[in-house]
Amino acid sequence: MKLQLALDLVNIPEAIELVKEVEEYIDVVEIGTPVVINEGLKAVKEVKAAFPNLTVLADLKIMDAAGYEVSQASAAGADIITILGTAEDESIKGAVEEAKKQGKEILVDMIAVKDIAARAKELDELGADYICVHTGYDLQAAGQNSFEDLNTIKNVVKNAKTAIAGGIKLETLPEVIKQQPDLIVVGGGITSKEDKQDTAREMQTLIKQG
Repeated sequence: MKLQLALDLVNIPEAIELVKEVEEYIDVVEIGTPVVINEGLKAVKEVKAAFPNLTVLADLKIMDAAGYEVSQASAAGADIITILGTAEDESIKGAVEEAKKQGKEILVDMIAVKDIAARAKELDELGADYICVHTGYDLQAAGQNSFEDLNTIKNVVKNAKTAIAGGIKLETLPEVIKQQPDLIVVGGGITSKEDKQDTAREMQTLIKQG
């Protein structure tokens, strides 16, 4: 299990400062969609340059022109690139093909997918590296989480690694660890804390014990 830090509401200098604080306790740093919208792929490039030993994920949430967008994120230094599970199969194939060519990985985000089990099975067959259950920000506000969905995908995927994102905090982390996903994505559960380093350290300790 690896810990991914999601950065959404920062600019490039803030992102770099924040990662410096928690660098030794995280495995993956995610340049979130809002950061990519505000700063462009330059954010991916600068964070990768600042932290060459960390895996960098570009949360592009690709929906179309997948091969091209994966090639651009890859050129900027992203190690993992996200595409939406609701995208066309042709787009998923294009993303997977381009990522393989570049030696990168594709994470498929299951946000808004209605039939999680059926789609996860298809995505697994299409060659996704990661399949990620994700309770979006708007649903988190309504008190929802993805813990049950994680169990669903774990039961159907044979090759892909599994990931979970959306509202995970130190208090709910043990529940997530029980299900043994490969990647645990935490955003505000670390970034909103006064002592980010301490929180990240505690989370990584729990993950290693799990």
